[in-house]
Amino acid sequence: MIYSQPFEVQNSMCAAKLDSLNITDTTLRDAHQSLIATRLRTEDMLPLARAIDEVGFFSVEAWGGATFDSCIRFLNDDPWERLRMLKAELKRTPIQMLLRGQNLVGYRHYPDDVVEKFVEASAQNGVDIFRVFDALNDIRNMKKAMEEVKNVGAHLQGAISYTTSPVHSVATFIDMAQELYALGCDSICIKDMAGLIMPHDARDLIVGIKKTADVRVCLHSHCTSGVAPMSYQAAIDAGVDILDTAMSPFALGTSQPPTESVVASVAGTPRDTGIDLLPLRKVRNICREMREKYEPLFNSIADRVDSDVLIYQLPGGMISNLVSQLKEQDALDRLDEVFREIPRVREDLGYPPLVTPTSQIVGTQAVFNVLMDGERYRNVTKEVKDYVRGLYGRSPAPISLEIRKVIIGDEEPVTVRPADLLEPVYEQMKKEATEQGLVTREEDVLTFILYPSVAPSFLRGERQAEAIPEKASAGPVGVAEIPRSMEVEVDGEIFSVRIVTVEGGSVAAQATAPSARAPRGDVAGGVKSNMQGMVLKVMAERGSTVRKGDTLIVLEAMKMENPIPSPRDGTVSEIFVDAGDVVQNGDVLMVIE
Repeated sequence: MIYSQPFEVQNSMCAAKLDSLNITDTTLRDAHQSLIATRLRTEDMLPLARAIDEVGFFSVEAWGGATFDSCIRFLNDDPWERLRMLKAELKRTPIQMLLRGQNLVGYRHYPDDVVEKFVEASAQNGVDIFRVFDALNDIRNMKKAMEEVKNVGAHLQGAISYTTSPVHSVATFIDMAQELYALGCDSICIKDMAGLIMPHDARDLIVGIKKTADVRVCLHSHCTSGVAPMSYQAAIDAGVDILDTAMSPFALGTSQPPTESVVASVAGTPRDTGIDLLPLRKVRNICREMREKYEPLFNSIADRVDSDVLIYQLPGGMISNLVSQLKEQDALDRLDEVFREIPRVREDLGYPPLVTPTSQIVGTQAVFNVLMDGERYRNVTKEVKDYVRGLYGRSPAPISLEIRKVIIGDEEPVTVRPADLLEPVYEQMKKEATEQGLVTREEDVLTFILYPSVAPSFLRGERQAEAIPEKASAGPVGVAEIPRSMEVEVDGEIFSVRIVTVEGGSVAAQATAPSARAPRGDVAGGVKSNMQGMVLKVMAERGSTVRKGDTLIVLEAMKMENPIPSPRDGTVSEIFVDAGDVVQNGDVLMVIE
């Protein structure tokens, strides 16, 4: 089977000078994920990719991470088609993707057969370099994806999720790098997703890895704390081989240090990148125009230095998404409370590095702990329960028996590799998707498996892209004036309405599944939604008997599955919602008598 051009051929110009500094530009992936919640569209990426291809980067990170989810959920943009179109423009520059190990580009573990198919399809469609990581640094969760990357002949970059805690140290990360190298990694990435690494730790870690492994080392960081440029300089002095940067209009804040600045800083030195500033200027100018178009989506929280990140440790992409999610819950004024709660939840869960999906798991639980008026773990997401059960892997520190009991009762956590518990599903899900008329090409099956709640409407062509607002709010956060959703009352019925873009870029309102049947206010025996979200499953039937604590409904909110438990023993007398309905905080979902 023939894949995209071999990495060695594409990157020969970068391999010639081993002492030179190489640059991976992140503008097409992590930069806009960090600053504008991954809303950059393919149509705007293509002219930028054309200009980037003339520069001579080591690679361009253009796929993976949250881009897959955002494409189908918000942009009505096929992620596979995006990859193919970018590959057509990036003829000389390798495309790099961020792969979440056994989680791929989702928020849970997938069976090994899905991992095999996904890596193969990604390579066939244009990925040359796979940066593989696990949120818990549990290498058991990385091995299958790493094996498949080697099988398709792509460049394997093993990543260390860098963090600080009582159980993490430079020494433990050097040990992990040695293990990744022994497993065949072509390069090692220090993935500092929250901008925590200090200059002396960057120096010691890079020197330590290079003493024990003959491998290229990359440093990836964010400017959230303001420390990254200093740590990059320390890394350069320590002999780092590759740095992740973003073009200046999409740099700084919760994004990476500016590409132009890093290139200029080593010009004329032994670490000279060999990149000419003139073609780089052309790329910068295109990015400036894009910045103007997307300006309303930038907000001051993600676009500024915030040293508090050294305490709450949230990665850049999660901060911009957290702002968006709190807005949906009409609770943006409680952002500081959430930031204070995040370190407490992280400690409770054994100090996981905060990177997808653990950043969402910890961050969303912190939101619920705050929104439940301080009653911590009254509402526990399915993902937190699965994490404590060991279904995401081994936590860096043991979870206390007290916390375990609060979250999963007397269940015993698993100790095996989580994916060993998963049966193959690819062929079964392919049959389901085909019967539903969702498959036009093989990649559609993977889209369906990865996002079964969103993919059907996307693959049927029923979704529309969100609008890009025309102007920013004058408020303190700097987010768009045009709302993403609203409620409209028509003849006494309330409908949930989503704001979308229609052909030609104009703004229109689209009624989603109505919440009209769900009453608001006090209803005798009523079970209310405590958040805004979409109904994924209705677990009870009219007339059925339920016990206190039984899951009645599963809502999807903030990308997590959130069970709504029964507050009492009783009988279900009324159900006001169906799967697919959008409900608001305070809607009555059903009645338990």
